[in-house]
Formats: sequence, structure tokens, C-alpha cells
Amino acid sequence: MTALSYAVQLTQDLVKCPSVTPAEGGALDLLENLLTELGFECTRLPFGEGDEQIDNLFARIGTSHPHIAFAGHTDVVPAGDIAAWSSDPFAGEIRDGQIYGRGTADMKGGIAAFVAAAKNYIESGKLQGSISLIITGDEEGEARFGTSKMVEWLEETGQQPDFCIVGEPTNPEALGDMIKNGRRGSLSCRLRVEGVQGHVAYPHLANNPVPALFAMLAPVNSAELDGGTEYFDPSTAEVTDIELTGGASNVIPQAASAYFNIRFNTEHSVDSLKSWLEEHFERMAKQYEVSYQADFASNAAPFVTEPGELTTRMQQAITRLTNKKPSLSTTGGTSDARFICKICPVAEFGLVGQTMHKIDEHVAIEDIDRLADIYTEMLAELDRK
Repeated sequence: MTALSYAVQLTQDLVKCPSVTPAEGGALDLLENLLTELGFECTRLPFGEGDEQIDNLFARIGTSHPHIAFAGHTDVVPAGDIAAWSSDPFAGEIRDGQIYGRGTADMKGGIAAFVAAAKNYIESGKLQGSISLIITGDEEGEARFGTSKMVEWLEETGQQPDFCIVGEPTNPEALGDMIKNGRRGSLSCRLRVEGVQGHVAYPHLANNPVPALFAMLAPVNSAELDGGTEYFDPSTAEVTDIELTGGASNVIPQAASAYFNIRFNTEHSVDSLKSWLEEHFERMAKQYEVSYQADFASNAAPFVTEPGELTTRMQQAITRLTNKKPSLSTTGGTSDARFICKICPVAEFGLVGQTMHKIDEHVAIEDIDRLADIYTEMLAELDRK
């Protein structure tokens, strides 16, 4: 049997660590040991208390500039129905040129590729500045005790990078397709409307909250909120769930609730969206003579890294090895780049993401090795005094 490359072997070893959020699963221990062997100074950064505590890892080699950081997460989403997998989701089985397992695409393969790239570049003797890894165990969860806290620690210790590459699986179809240079923000809401319960045959003795709820949801029901910007598609809103308390077809419900989410660009902020919606909710509540409660939640503001030194050098490295010029995109969900953008220019590039979070998640082992080569080239591009 052909020996596995360093990057593919590390991917397999990481997949074998069952690091479903918030469990560390041995993944950070594995990385700390390998990076220490390579000469990195490693610092474990646990944040949170008790059962909510999350472990994180910062590793750096060198003290001078440019300081090039790689950011990623070892935590993964649950495997789901294990019986539906064609192999153990935490075995990292390789067959037909693919490695299968939870986290292969999102994003243990990306972490392994960067560690391999750092190893190659350090052993070449060309490192002029410093390289660091910002690795969290809290990206797939609520992200309260992960990268956001690590960014605060980096500021407090004066270790802000000059550039940061996040290894999320950014490519839709093939390696070299896309760099993410920004992300939309996210605002969620649970809206509950209270009416008066009653018999459907006597609606004058009740006050049905459902029409009021629908009126309140009108601006966020499969809606585009603007025309987009130079870097962003239009902001969108979607109703994701509706709950009623009636419990029978002949009962007008006492209350009706809905959940919705807005993915918004830099034309908006959390505060501006909340103000706009609360004004609309108040107006509809008065019109329909109901009461309501709106519970908003957001931990993601929009950001964009405008095309410049970081994105240009990343594109040059990718083009040199793939013969493609990757597009710059702000599509998709949120990522930890939204925290890192506060301290340095940041952009994302990783593996193909077609199977992330799915049953039988997998990536091509050839792509892991090619990504390691691309990351090595990026280090060479960015490591200039």
C-alpha cells in the first residue's frame, strides 16, 4: 500500500479525533504535539467556565514581521445517522482517491494542509517573518469562547497578525475556484404574537393572532431587502418556522410564533434592522390589537476585505499552481473571519465544500496535497520584508 503524504495522514489522524462541538476529542492535543516538534511555541487558551469551557490553541514560530496567520477550527458538527454512512464517520477511510469522515472538508483537511505547508516552508529555510495558527474548538457551536476570545487575547499580548488566511472550504466545484473576502451578517428573531383564544364558530369573541403574525412577517418573508453592493449580493430574509398554540382545527389559537433569519450586507447593521422591524411590529400590533414579543439574536456583523495585497498575493499563488484565477466572493454563511477582520486583513481559501456537513462527507486526497502546495506558495508570497 502506498504511504500517505504528511497532509493526508494528518487529515486522517484528525478525523479520528471525535471533536464534535464542544468536545476537544484529542484534536488540539495532536496538533500541539506536532507543531511543538516543528519548533512552534504553543499556548492553550481555554475560555468559558464549567461545562461551557472551550479549549483553543495558538501556535507561533518566529517573532518578526510579516506575521502570517492561519485560522481554523477542529470542532465538527454531529455525524447524524451513523447507519447512513458508508463507513465510520470518525475513521478517515480512504477509497477511490477520497478520504471519508466528519470534518474532512470542514475543515480538518484544510488544517492538515496548512500544517504541512508550514512544515515545508520552515524546512526550506526561507522563513523571514513568523507563522502562527489560530485554532479553535468553537466554530460550529455558538462561537462565544473560540476565535472571538482568541482575537481579544492576541490584541492583549500584542500578537496581531499582518495577514490571516482562514481555511474554510471555499471552493464550489474545484480547487482554485473562489476566495472568500467577506461575509454577510446574520440576525435571527423569534416573534410571538398574543391574541385571544376562542371557538372558530364565534370569531367575534376571539382575536386570531395568525393574521397579525403574517402581517408582521411580510417584510421578511422570502424578501430581498436592498439591491446589493459592489461586494455583496442583496440582503435576504427568510421565515424558517411557525408555531401555533391552538392544538385543534376548531380552536382559534391564543398565540402564534415564527422564527426568521436575515442575512445582510454592509448596507445594514444589527441596530438598524432591529429598529426598522420593531417600528413595523408596533404598527401592526396596534392595527390588529394584539401584543407581541420579539427576541433578536446576532453574533455576526458583515465585513469585507477589499481587494489588495492579501487577496492579490493569494490569487497569484493559486493561479500559479492551478492555472485558475479565483473569484472573490462574499457568498455563503458566516465564518470566524468576522472576528479576525477586527485585527488584520483576512481572506478565506480551502478545499471543495460540496459535502461539508453531509452524510459521507469526503474530499479528494489529491486536493489536500494540492492545497498544501498552494498554502506553501501563499506563505512565500506573503513572507516578504
